Amino acid sequence: HVQLVESGGGSVSAGGSLTLSCASSGYTYKSACMGWFRQAPGKAREPVADIVTGVGRAYYADSVKGRFTISQDNAKNTLYLQMDSVKPDDTAMYYCAAGWQCAMASGINDWGRGTQVTVS
Repeated sequence: HVQLVESGGGSVSAGGSLTLSCASSGYTYKSACMGWFRQAPGKAREPVADIVTGVGRAYYADSVKGRFTISQDNAKNTLYLQMDSVKPDDTAMYYCAAGWQCAMASGINDWGRGTQVTVS
């Protein structure tokens, strides 16, 4: 079982930057990928970005492409999401996830509890 703990959320002005972190523990090597999802009030949870474990190949939602960067530090068992040029539409609860197919919620085995990002 994988444990995921997010941090780094908060309030930021539009156009600013924020970095989210996700500390992982447990059988992370069994996860084919790790990623970030977000869920705004009244909306479905949606994928933001994910990275293939051990390969480093990253994928991004069109809405964040060119503004967000996903990365991982294997030595620290930590996943990051660098958020630049943020917009009010980026306001949501952000969840760290690990699974076998990180482009969809149904492919996720483990979820963090989330960290709130508010852009004004």
